[in-house]
Amino acid sequence: MNCADRSARVPWLAARQTGVALLVFATTALGGWAMFEILRVNGITALQGIVLGLFVITFGWITIAFWTAIIGFLLQLTRRDPLTLSRLDRQPPTTDPGEHHTALVMPIYNEDPERVAAGLESTCHSLLEQPHARGFEVFVLSDTQDKEIARREETAIAGLQQRLAPRLVVHYRRREDNQGRKAGNLAEFCRRWGNRYDYLVVLDADSLMGGGTLVSLVASMQANPRIGLIQTVPIPVRSASVFGRFTQFAAALHSPLLATGQCFWQGHAVNFWGHNAILRTRAYMANCGLPDLPGKPPLGGEILSHDFVEAALMRRAGWEVHLDVRLGESYEEVPSNIIEFAKRDRRWIQGNLQHLRLLAAAGLHPMNRLHFLFGALAYLTSLLWGLMLVVSTVDAIGRAQGRHDFFSAGYQLFPDWPIATPELIMPLLLSTAVVLLLPKVLGFLLAFIQRPAAFGGRAPLLASTLLEVAIAILIAPLMMLLHSWFILSVLSGQKVSWDAQVREGRSVPWMDAFHHTWLATLIGVVWAGATYLFAPVFFWWLSPVWLGLLMAAPLVKMTSSLTHGRRLHRAGLLRVPAEVMPTTVLQALATGSSSPPATRLAPPPPEYPGDMPVQSFSTWPPVAAAALDDGESPRRTASSRPAESPQAQAGPDPGAKHE
Repeated sequence: MNCADRSARVPWLAARQTGVALLVFATTALGGWAMFEILRVNGITALQGIVLGLFVITFGWITIAFWTAIIGFLLQLTRRDPLTLSRLDRQPPTTDPGEHHTALVMPIYNEDPERVAAGLESTCHSLLEQPHARGFEVFVLSDTQDKEIARREETAIAGLQQRLAPRLVVHYRRREDNQGRKAGNLAEFCRRWGNRYDYLVVLDADSLMGGGTLVSLVASMQANPRIGLIQTVPIPVRSASVFGRFTQFAAALHSPLLATGQCFWQGHAVNFWGHNAILRTRAYMANCGLPDLPGKPPLGGEILSHDFVEAALMRRAGWEVHLDVRLGESYEEVPSNIIEFAKRDRRWIQGNLQHLRLLAAAGLHPMNRLHFLFGALAYLTSLLWGLMLVVSTVDAIGRAQGRHDFFSAGYQLFPDWPIATPELIMPLLLSTAVVLLLPKVLGFLLAFIQRPAAFGGRAPLLASTLLEVAIAILIAPLMMLLHSWFILSVLSGQKVSWDAQVREGRSVPWMDAFHHTWLATLIGVVWAGATYLFAPVFFWWLSPVWLGLLMAAPLVKMTSSLTHGRRLHRAGLLRVPAEVMPTTVLQALATGSSSPPATRLAPPPPEYPGDMPVQSFSTWPPVAAAALDDGESPRRTASSRPAESPQAQAGPDPGAKHE
């Protein structure tokens, strides 16, 4: 089975989803029962009732990743396709996609122009090395507002046009305003040039994709006219700091595993992550025009995390949304330190909390409603975890300082002795640790068995995994506190500014580290001191939390270090396949290229405009534009349905689009 064969049915999808749901509910119920039994032996107080409720929610959340990882591990270990369950070819051939017209579109906003051009050129050179590279064009869609950066953009893209001509055409368009941000940028492009292209491959400014992956994505779309979107699994690369290396090691080890498990039970209704994906242009234009949410920001106004919503709207219209976990050479870059990483999360938190308002939107597929809920819970669980720890601390101090009532019934012969339940406490603690850590263990085992050389060998892989777990445990309390603060700030009405992401590595100065973490450190001091004085037993149970908070500033400083990151690399730690066995697209970016600056920037092509109607979250299905006769039932517009055959989806003659 090759990568273009995406038309096969998904056997037993309903049974898969039911089975996963039962496993999650059963595991959550078992953990909740154990916690209830521990709390009830001496009588459940109001505070403990709150702890129990928060525990059930957070424990249920982590069991989803637990079972998803187990499924992904079994599928990857047996080399089974997560959709069809058929055996996978070790090296699937690249299929000729036939005639098509595909645009690689890269929306950018105040980015480093030289880095944008270098990354895009690497992707283009990799594409040109493929035997079936015809039919592609490139479009850089600039929303840059800084005039000096815009001038450098024009120079960099003009040079890229010169170097790639005539083998590959590169276009450049800059908007004077950035209304709608990235979603508005893509929508404006579609309304001006959308009908020129059959497919759009959406790239971020830091995206890198191999030519074989691009051709395979188009071939998959051509093979199944019911697919509206195929998402790949982007893997972080090219980070030199300790935090960046930690992030990309964790992603390289665990992301393919979790993505495979998600694909198994989500079927044809997976999520869209906004980049490194291919879209069917007419499906996107017909169904993904985003309205504003009613009310004022931060929870109203423009939809910020547009990708989740676009996947939901496309699936609502009947288009399949796939996740292809078999394709490699799909890369991105991540923030190199905790501060920049948290700033990016702040933007995502606001967008994901907006999705809670869409849970009841008309016509959505149940899986997309789950995507909205899970996206919000990914951050809300930090707040819930923090609340659970605070309430548990208050309860522990109260119990430690209170006197036990040995004769609660007045006249009784024997006292009411306090009851401890170590036979339940230790198993619950161990099982919680297993649920949390097993996905990491399974990712390690799979790499240890199948591709240890890609991580530098089995011994470095084991050492790197232990280091990654240690860093994750240490920074978890700080991230919990930051996410909780961000959530509360959004709910209190504070808006976020969406600036260009800082991707280049830099060591955070000590003053900046203290400036961003002093409150976390103070909370850690107070928390540790209070429990040590008033509940010394709980003090030791809470040590991973207060220790992480006390070390917040040193953690930010040390993990941002490029020097320590290079030392880890020389020691063979936190190495990833992208640097141990770099692909050609990564090698091309590392070497770079240059040419004399072009004298002028080539103008964009003639427009081939199309409509991108704004969708409704309150009404579905849409009614055809033509007036209906009395008594005639509403019907869907033709553009909102997937094609029934390849001929039906072909659209205008691709050759005519060049006129």
